Amino acid sequence: MMLRKEEFLSNHNISEEFLIENNIKWNDLIEIYNDFNKYRKSYETQAELIATILRGHKKVHSVKTRVKDEEHLIEKVIRKTENRRKKYGNNFNFTVDNYKDEITDLLGIRVIHIFKEDWEEIHDFISIMWNVDEIVANIREGDNTKKFEELGIEVCSRLSGYRSVHYLVESYPTTKKIISEIQVRTIFEEGYGEIDHQLRYSLNEIPEILEQNLMLLNRIAGSSDEMASLINMLSKSFDEIKLKHDKSINVKDEKIISLKFKIENNKTLDSFEKEDLLKEIEDILNKKN
Repeated sequence: MMLRKEEFLSNHNISEEFLIENNIKWNDLIEIYNDFNKYRKSYETQAELIATILRGHKKVHSVKTRVKDEEHLIEKVIRKTENRRKKYGNNFNFTVDNYKDEITDLLGIRVIHIFKEDWEEIHDFISIMWNVDEIVANIREGDNTKKFEELGIEVCSRLSGYRSVHYLVESYPTTKKIISEIQVRTIFEEGYGEIDHQLRYSLNEIPEILEQNLMLLNRIAGSSDEMASLINMLSKSFDEIKLKHDKSINVKDEKIISLKFKIENNKTLDSFEKEDLLKEIEDILNKKN
């Protein structure tokens, strides 16, 4: 597939003057585009490998993967140039040799889990399995950040209410390192995130009434997470109560069986006395059941 300059600039609302003003060379963009397409299949394989490892964790509900669209990659390279020059100096340009280090979402893996409290186990798993370069917890203003702060994780408050923990991990689909992005969120956060994303990408400007309802949906999603966690906690409490009750019953049953054995083998009791005592025990057992 060829990258046609006029068509690309028109589709992404970028002027040639912008390229000239920012000293962005079209030939460098073509080289990046061709290099990315050359290795695309290996990137897809690597993304699926990471996903397969994550699917093996008991707290993971589902995993999605995606490899960045090549045109969106070039658009991002163009728009990120100014930011990188502030970081590295005015002589910086994206090239085929550095774009894999600078564009951190070439491979995207999204991990969905059910209960908010499951995140910590998944976090530990990711930290063990890969070299993690960066972790950012995206939250809504007012969310509890205590656990993130205890673990030294950067917290970013998002006006949109977007919630998700993002990891940048080192990945090697070839001999060259590539940075993969793993996003971890609950099933309710995923639902809200998908709706928010679809609206923001399909509309140039979201009407105020939609924005207000999005914020309402965000609060509902957050409340749903809290309610799911409470239900999970109560379910575990009931299981513990039942386990203790069953254990207590088993102990009593063992004592009764032991008592019956002693009665049956007691030589000081006559047969009538034994029969009466055993009948009393059976009556107790029948009432209990």
